[in-house]
Amino acid sequence: MRHQNKTLKLGRTQGHRDALLSNLAVSLIEHGRIKTTIAKAKAIRPFVEKLITKAKTGSLHARRMALADLRHNEDAVTKLFKEIGPINAARKGGYTRIIKLGQRKSDASEMALIEWVDMPAKAEKAVVVSEPKAKKVAKSAEGAEAPAAEKPKRASKTKADPES
Repeated sequence: MRHQNKTLKLGRTQGHRDALLSNLAVSLIEHGRIKTTIAKAKAIRPFVEKLITKAKTGSLHARRMALADLRHNEDAVTKLFKEIGPINAARKGGYTRIIKLGQRKSDASEMALIEWVDMPAKAEKAVVVSEPKAKKVAKSAEGAEAPAAEKPKRASKTKADPES
């Protein structure tokens, strides 16, 4: 039984898992939101929330501990302590949210979006959810719809081609 075993192992060794969590945390800090599997999102949530708690104190010791956790990525630690920490200073917990997105087409893994609850203004403007692209349809002068002209396929080069 797994009573009181909180570590999500994700099918990886400890070193691989630590590197994965660190890289995911750096990506979340840099971009504001990331798309990943639900299992990884649930594994990264406590890791990142502990980093925010360290960033709220702002001490040199907390900064060095965060540097160790994020594998000495100084840009991410600077952003964490200067932007994300002060935004969440009044909040007592629950700095991230996980939004379920459904299954990935290739392997049917459950996907999720993990993001900051109090996202910085820059990240909100930068992230735009795009709608699926529809087929292009060209309208003729009479108003009837005709399919758009397709691109011609590239001719393959053969051994007889002098340009190759």
